[in-house]
Amino acid sequence: MTSYEPDPRRWKALAVSLTAGFMGLLDVSIVNVALPSMQSGLHASSGGIRWVVSGYALAFGLVLVTGGRLGDAFGRRTMFLGALAAFVATSALAGAAPNETMLVLARLAQGVAAGMLTPQNTGLIQDLFRGAERGRAFGMFGAVVGISTAVGPILGGVILAVFGGEDGWRWVFYVNVPIGVLAFGLALRLLPRSEKRHLRIRDEIDFVGIVLLAVAVLGVLLPVVESDQGGLVRLWWLFPIALVFGTAFVRWEHRVVRHGRSPLLDTRLFTGTPGYAVGASVGALYFCGFAGIWLVFAMFFQQGLGYSPLQSGLSVTPFALGSAVSAAIAGRLVPRFGRKLTVTGLALVALGLLAVALIAELVPPAAAGWAFALPLLVAGVGGGMVISPNTTLTLECVPVRMAGVAGGALQTGQRIGTAIGTAVLASVFGAVVGAASGYPTALTVALSCAALLTCGALALAVAELRARRHREQASEQEREAREAHTSAADVQRG
Repeated sequence: MTSYEPDPRRWKALAVSLTAGFMGLLDVSIVNVALPSMQSGLHASSGGIRWVVSGYALAFGLVLVTGGRLGDAFGRRTMFLGALAAFVATSALAGAAPNETMLVLARLAQGVAAGMLTPQNTGLIQDLFRGAERGRAFGMFGAVVGISTAVGPILGGVILAVFGGEDGWRWVFYVNVPIGVLAFGLALRLLPRSEKRHLRIRDEIDFVGIVLLAVAVLGVLLPVVESDQGGLVRLWWLFPIALVFGTAFVRWEHRVVRHGRSPLLDTRLFTGTPGYAVGASVGALYFCGFAGIWLVFAMFFQQGLGYSPLQSGLSVTPFALGSAVSAAIAGRLVPRFGRKLTVTGLALVALGLLAVALIAELVPPAAAGWAFALPLLVAGVGGGMVISPNTTLTLECVPVRMAGVAGGALQTGQRIGTAIGTAVLASVFGAVVGAASGYPTALTVALSCAALLTCGALALAVAELRARRHREQASEQEREAREAHTSAADVQRG
C-alpha cells in the first residue's frame, strides 16, 4: 500500500473548486430578486417565471448522484472542467434569452451543469485530504452550501442596481461568465489528474431510476407551480401518477441493489444506517421551507412595497449575516453538541419566521424592512446551525464504500426540497394576493407555511436526538456488560 503524500497545491485547488461550486449553488437564490424584472421584461406568466427557480433546482437535484458516478468513471478533473464549461455556456444562454420559454430551457440546462459540477467538489475533497484536514475541508464545503443560498438575494440586488432594472437581470447570469472562465483556467493548472476507472456506464448509471424519480417529482411540482392558474384543478390527475411512479422508483431501486448494480438512491442507506433517513428528511424539509422564502420576500418588497431589487436584497441581509457567522462557528461545535445544534437552529429559524409573519400584520408597510431585521437575524443564526452540522451528523455512520452515494442522495433531497418549497410558497403567496387580501397578509400566510415546514424538520430532529441518546445508552450498557463478563471470567480463572 502506498503512503499518502499530500498534494502541496490542495488548498488552492479546493479554493478553485469551491468557487465554482459556490456559483452553482448561488444561482439557486440569486435570481429571486430579479424575477419581477424578468417577468416584466419578457412579458412572462407568473407560473412560467417560477420555473426559472424551481426548474433549475429540480434539474440540479436530479443529476447530482449521476454526476458523482460520471466523476468516478471519467475522472474528477475531467468532469469538473466539462461541467464548469457547460455552466458558463448555459449562463450566457440564460442571459441572452429572448423569451420566457428560452429562459426556462436555459435554466434547466444550467441546473444540469451545476448538478454535474457540485459532486466533483466532494469527490476532490476525498481525493486531496485525509484525517483532520478532510474534516476542515468538508466544513468549508458545508459553509459554502449554507451561505451561498442566503447571500444570493443581496448579490442579485447589487447586480441589478449596477446594471439597471430593465436588462440588469441578464447580468445576474452574465456575471458567471468571467468568473467561470477564470476558475476554468485556474482549475486546469491546479486540479490533480485522477485515475479513470473503467466502468460499464449501463451498470453504474441508473437511467431508469433517474426517469422514474423525475416523473414522480414533476407530477407533484407541475400542479403546484401552476396553482395560481388553476393547476390544482386542471392537473390533479398528475398526483396519482406521481404516486405510481414514486412507488415504482422505490421498487426499482430495491431491484437494482439486489442485482448488485449501482442505484440512484441506495435504499440500504435508509434501513441500515443509523440516523441517515431522519437526517436526510430533516435536510429536505428544511430546504422546503428555507429556500422558498427568498422568492416570497422579493415579491413582497418589490411588488408590494415598491422596493428596488437592491433594497429588497439588503432587507434580508440580517439573515445572511447571522447565517455566515453561525455557520463558521457551528462547524467546530458539532463534536461537542451534536444533534442539539440542529434542534436549536431549527427552533430559532421557526421562531424568527413566525415573528416576521406576525410583524408583517402589525407594522406599517414603510417600516417593514427595519422591523424584520431582528427576527431575520435570529432566523439566520439558526439557519447557520442547521445545514453543515446536519450534513456531518447524517453522514457520520455511513460506510466508506457508500459515502459518495450518501452525500449525493442527501443533496438530491435538498435540491428537490428547494424546487418544491419555492413552488409551494410562491403559489401560496400569489393565491393570497390574488384573493385581494393584500401583500402583508400574503407574506404572513407564506411565512407561516415555511415555519410549519421548519417545525416538521424540528420534530424529526428532536426524535433523532432522542434515538441517538438511546443508542448511546444501549452502547454504554453493552460495554459495561462486556466488562462485567470479562471481570467475572478473570475471577473464575483466579
